[in-house]
Amino acid sequence: MPDRIRLLLLAFTCLSSAANLHAQEWTRFRGPNGTGISAVTGIPSTWKTADYAFRAKLPGTGLSSPVAWGSRVFVTSANLDSGRRHLVCLSLTDGKELWKKAEPFASYKKHRQNTFASATPAVDAQRVYTVWQSKTDSALLAYSHDGTPSWRVPLGTFKGGHGPAASPIVHGGVVYLCNDQEGPSFLLAVDAASGQIKWKVPRSGKRACYCTPCVFNRPGHGTEIIFVHSYQGIWGVAAESGNKNWQIDVFGTFKQRAIASPVIAGDLVIGSSGFTTARKNIVAVRPGKKIGEVAEAFRVSQSVPHIPTPLVYQDHMYLWADIGIVSCISMKTGKSVWRQRIGGKFFGSPICVDGRLFAIDAKGTVVVVAASPEYKLLGKNPLGERSQSTPAVSGGKLLLRTNSQLIAIGSE
Repeated sequence: MPDRIRLLLLAFTCLSSAANLHAQEWTRFRGPNGTGISAVTGIPSTWKTADYAFRAKLPGTGLSSPVAWGSRVFVTSANLDSGRRHLVCLSLTDGKELWKKAEPFASYKKHRQNTFASATPAVDAQRVYTVWQSKTDSALLAYSHDGTPSWRVPLGTFKGGHGPAASPIVHGGVVYLCNDQEGPSFLLAVDAASGQIKWKVPRSGKRACYCTPCVFNRPGHGTEIIFVHSYQGIWGVAAESGNKNWQIDVFGTFKQRAIASPVIAGDLVIGSSGFTTARKNIVAVRPGKKIGEVAEAFRVSQSVPHIPTPLVYQDHMYLWADIGIVSCISMKTGKSVWRQRIGGKFFGSPICVDGRLFAIDAKGTVVVVAASPEYKLLGKNPLGERSQSTPAVSGGKLLLRTNSQLIAIGSE
């Protein structure tokens, strides 16, 4: 092959790879399968207000995270004064509002740190899916990308003193939701196109938990959906049928709540549960070749986050504790590599962009740390408003949700 043609093919391959990374869709809480990882380059570790690509005011407040597909970003908010909750669609280019859909609601009992718009939507190429829950009425809803209503699935009432916060995911044309509460609880699979229920699996309903499920492609057993609950442990459920392939109770019976979401690391499934003022455990389990076969691989119980979800990048797991302690754990041994107090209080989870961890503290400061076996603090960036949200990445932009705004860093 002539050198000129070889160079042209290499350049085309590199450009295609860069374009694919740049166009990565952020379809759910913490992005692709909840990993929180993006390989997009060009997003800085430090910035000033003048560097914002855009700053968009939202019609209310909330702690849900943004999701994005193509040139559109979707986020929810709630306005207690007007009694309306909104699913908002913004342009990913300039932050301009393209449409919004409102649902009425009345105030209900919730934890002081919860909001009335806490569930993160899910999105695919055709539709965006969101959950609105309350003690009087709850539903899973779908809209086309232009805001046209597609379907609505009633979920019944929600019971739980901390209020609702569960987020859906969409995979393979099916929307999955974990509705664990202190009333009638269930796992749900809904056809994304029609809104028809594919399966519904009852749960015990002893405790409201808020874990967003993830997908596990288990060799020899097809696709499983992973669900976590404080008192029911970690479940692997067949995506097609809803049959429970395996279950392992790893958290114990003390007072606790599962909030952080499960993640997949090779053949390991990682789940967590605990209580703010008591024990907290992150447990890695390994399902076996046979149905029902699963064993604990390792657990971490020191400086473990209660709310933020763990992040696995390359050979290490990073734990961003609510009280401002960041830890690096070896995935080979389950042992600590480093642990560092960075300060602040965190409700959102970290994400990893181009080998760096980004997390927003409650005061609205974005802290950036190297995702490395060696601790390196790379930046602290105040956003000027409180935040309890998890960042997102799409279209070459870092998307940062504060209480009432969506801020974008970077540009196409």
